[in-house]
Amino acid sequence: MKPMTSAAIRESFLEFFAQRGHTRVPSSSLVPGNDPTLLFANSGMVPFKDTFLGLEQRPYRRAVTAQKCLRVSGKHNDLEEVGPSPRHHTFFEMLGNFSFGDYFKADAIPMAWTLLTDVFALPVERLWFTVFQGNERVAADEDAAARWVAAGADPQRVLRFGEKDNFWVMADTGPCGPCSEITMYIGDDLQAMHAGGVNSDDPDYVEIWNNVFMQFERSTMQPLPRPSVDTGMGLERMAMVLQGVRSTYETDLFVPIIERTIGLLGSDPAHYQAHRAAYRAIADHSRAVAFLIADGVLPGNTGRSYVLRRILRRAVYQGRSIGFEQPFFADVVATVIDRMSPVYPDLERRRQFILDATDAEEQQFRSTLSGGVVRLNAVIAQARQQARAHIAGDDAFMLKDTYGFPLDLTQRIAADAGMQVDEAGYEAAMAAQRQRSRAATRFKRGGDLDAWSDHDLPATRFVGYEALHASARVLALVVNGDRVSEAVAGQSVQIVLDVTPFYAESGGQIGDAGVLSAEACQVAVHDAQRPVPGVIVHDAEVRSGVVRIGASVDAAVTAQTRRATMRNHTATHLMHRALRDVLGEHAAQAGSLVSPERLRFDFTHHRPVTAEQLRDIEQRVNDWVRDDEPVSWRELPYQAALDAGALALFGEKYGDRVRMVTVGDAATARSRELCGGTHVARTGEIGAFRIIAESSVAAGVRRIEALTGSGADAFDQSQGSTLRELAARLGVAPGALVDRVEALAAELRQQQRTIDALHARLAAGTVETLLEAVREHAGVRYIAAHAGAADATRLRELGDRLRDRLGSGVIVLASAHDERAQVLVMVTRDLTAQGVHAGQLVRTLAAIVGGSGGGRPEMAQAGGREPGRIAEALAGVPDAIASQRR
Repeated sequence: MKPMTSAAIRESFLEFFAQRGHTRVPSSSLVPGNDPTLLFANSGMVPFKDTFLGLEQRPYRRAVTAQKCLRVSGKHNDLEEVGPSPRHHTFFEMLGNFSFGDYFKADAIPMAWTLLTDVFALPVERLWFTVFQGNERVAADEDAAARWVAAGADPQRVLRFGEKDNFWVMADTGPCGPCSEITMYIGDDLQAMHAGGVNSDDPDYVEIWNNVFMQFERSTMQPLPRPSVDTGMGLERMAMVLQGVRSTYETDLFVPIIERTIGLLGSDPAHYQAHRAAYRAIADHSRAVAFLIADGVLPGNTGRSYVLRRILRRAVYQGRSIGFEQPFFADVVATVIDRMSPVYPDLERRRQFILDATDAEEQQFRSTLSGGVVRLNAVIAQARQQARAHIAGDDAFMLKDTYGFPLDLTQRIAADAGMQVDEAGYEAAMAAQRQRSRAATRFKRGGDLDAWSDHDLPATRFVGYEALHASARVLALVVNGDRVSEAVAGQSVQIVLDVTPFYAESGGQIGDAGVLSAEACQVAVHDAQRPVPGVIVHDAEVRSGVVRIGASVDAAVTAQTRRATMRNHTATHLMHRALRDVLGEHAAQAGSLVSPERLRFDFTHHRPVTAEQLRDIEQRVNDWVRDDEPVSWRELPYQAALDAGALALFGEKYGDRVRMVTVGDAATARSRELCGGTHVARTGEIGAFRIIAESSVAAGVRRIEALTGSGADAFDQSQGSTLRELAARLGVAPGALVDRVEALAAELRQQQRTIDALHARLAAGTVETLLEAVREHAGVRYIAAHAGAADATRLRELGDRLRDRLGSGVIVLASAHDERAQVLVMVTRDLTAQGVHAGQLVRTLAAIVGGSGGGRPEMAQAGGREPGRIAEALAGVPDAIASQRR
């Protein structure tokens, strides 16, 4: 019988449960929406976490998914195993069926048995089943054991294990319960099969499915009123089992990628067998990179972006180790898109952007990789000379900071040389260099958001779409983190109402401001937030009187600021559509700010937006504004909104019912987006739209800032006034201003060329003078000289001339410019290979002149506040060189 393909396995699983009343739920993004505790979705239940915790309700009680997952950090750190291990992966697909208080073991276990033995036709004689053996708090799960036997399992194949293997916990509180795992024996000799292989490291025993039975509350271990089921089956492992191979990399999920890599390199199966770990890592990492970028993550230096950078650069280094001398990885990623886009169409929709981002990161890494390897080899050589078996943490950090080497790459190269890396020292250097970004857990003006989850408050009814005023009742007051019964004049307070017109900050739109008023009090509301699902908290200050629990108040949003915010929010949607029309569909939202004063929009794009493109985008938006088209919204099922063409933002968490905002008539809509924000009724209310800035905020992410309404009018007036004033000062009509400026610029360029020629003649004489003053210390020739009042550019030009003539040595030049000290250090390549580092030298010298600096091994610069100590710094050059030669 022909083995089942991975596509057939995925579809068979989904269809099996769909036929049994489960709703097929599409995979959520790898970036968990509204969950700061996770970098990535690492299991199939992540999208349903709030459902299991009782924080959200879904219109169904049974679900089945094929969820994209990534495990690379924290508890599930699989990255270092990827490649050497035949079954470890970063990206994988988790098949799962879920019951939210619907069915339990009596239904879950028979369904699992039928799927495994009938649909997948797994040989029963090779299957093993494990259940929880019990402890002092929870009885043994004999119910699950009995149901496996009743389904058809041999009682001898139902094994009992402890809490480590067969009890699932989400956190210190919340649902937990026993789990039952299915293991399959894939060895050749059935006679050799034995119970001891289950839950062991024996590769002949493969865990293929885990059924979690959530039936207790963790903190009390009391039974839950509605027990639930969460299961997880790794598609890659099930494909391995059903396709009769010993490694997941031999399945149809990976073989085409590996074959493509072999073809790109021009190697052969023998080369693959000799370097399997590298080929496997490239194949695995190509999948992770494709899906991460498709889900809106781009390479960077923090958080998720840094994880992507590590994975991508690890793949590039692995490719270099097997012979790739030119960029190759984007071609491998293209194979992933070809193979996986029928199931995950976002891959095809964002194909070019994914490939461009991949290639740009590989090119950037390759530009520093060779130099970094040379520098690392010098560090290793120096460590050996000093009889050390490890690389210092500072050196490992320097390799990351200067060459972009992730720690694990340095560790790998060091391990090949028989050395370890001082990881603690590296972490200490990292901590000193930068403060890691952390998710905000407090209000901007104080107040512990986590505390609100303990208040057991009903959901706030939001009426702000229809009205800016509402009569409300005070349900809760918090002052300085403590729940109080009243707050008096002068106190800052967080207030929860039963109903509110105040929009809580979300989706880039800031929270509303306004007032709460009653006979007994006047309260100014500065902001509104939603710290826990459903509850809107008003950040406020009591201006007069006393506000008390239970008091009736009139809640009023400041109309002028809300309307300005609405103009900017609708304009943001129009600009998003225009960006995609002009730049391409890859220009997806990567962040936004919508305030009354302005709008800011971050989007994925790899190059600056040209002036012509900006004019086109601005013109399109203004045309749509003048068309005065209707803006409408309605609630509908999530999938129905997507089918209608609505844009869903990467990383956002959506419920099963969503709010779709449409600009234009239903049949010819300009824009459709899933959005919970507030909007104008017609585009004409926006008035005018002006782009005021375009810039880069990160690799592959651009930012546009814009104004609407009266803000755009004021900007136009200011620009016109400036234009008229410039024309008057230059003595021309406004229409002739550009020609006049171009003429002046040409004159300046000619004058600058004359100045540069004079500087060059002067520098030539200076070079000869300095070359006559070359000295030697610790076996190194060096020049240490005061270069007068030269600026940083002149210092570099003089340094380049000296380096070209010196041949081998260290050049240290200093100058006093604009009441600051400037220090330049250059080191010839032969000395950098011996461990002399310009960045470390300049750091030492900069400290003497009251400053700091750094740079590459070959060239570094620094500035300081004390130019009067330049002579002292230059005198310290010999000792600084000698310290690196020890």
